[in-house]
Amino acid sequence: MLTAEKKQVVDLYNDGLSLYKERKWPEAIQKFEQALQIIPDDGPSKLYLERCQHFQENPPADDWDGVYTMTTK
Repeated sequence: MLTAEKKQVVDLYNDGLSLYKERKWPEAIQKFEQALQIIPDDGPSKLYLERCQHFQENPPADDWDGVYTMTTK
């Protein structure tokens, strides 16, 4: 069973992920940051926060399908 905190983080993460797929970087960043305020070590929120910050500065191509391609190890 999820705690109230974890449920809230899951909801924020899902909202952020939807915004990420819509290329709404600032709004998605806000959701992931809110999730991390509740659970600071939430790995998925950290990962997508970094990806949003990257895409905000380096927008993907117009035909982007939502997939993130790693360019470094």
